Amino acid sequence: MTSETTTLDDVLDTFEFLDDWDERYKFIIDLGRRLPPLAASEMTDDFKVRGCQSQVWLIPERDADGRIRFRGDSDAHIVKGLVALMLLIYNDKTPEEILAVDARGLLERLGLASHLSPQRANGLFSMVERIRTIAGAAASA
Repeated sequence: MTSETTTLDDVLDTFEFLDDWDERYKFIIDLGRRLPPLAASEMTDDFKVRGCQSQVWLIPERDADGRIRFRGDSDAHIVKGLVALMLLIYNDKTPEEILAVDARGLLERLGLASHLSPQRANGLFSMVERIRTIAGAAASA
């Protein structure tokens, strides 16, 4: 999935259009299906996100301008969709821009936090914290 195919604004617009949460979940799952899978050799403890019920891996890569792009994967369909959403929120930003993102506010705007199981919501915020930790380390490097 590239930013040319789906943007965060597309997700916000789609969520406004879809009233039914079953349809919203299907949309999130579809986002995840478009993510290129990680190679098995990349699914290591170094890239594993702690605090997720499902297995989640996030791999940060920095470009020459200092922007961070994440690649990610999960062993669960809905969680892989949430990974895709995180990538839409955070990819191609500087560490400082990443740290300035109000992820909780955005996720509340989507209504996700209140429509996920407590375990999935905790896992989602574990992804946010992992991304923020990576950005914080990059900003201070």
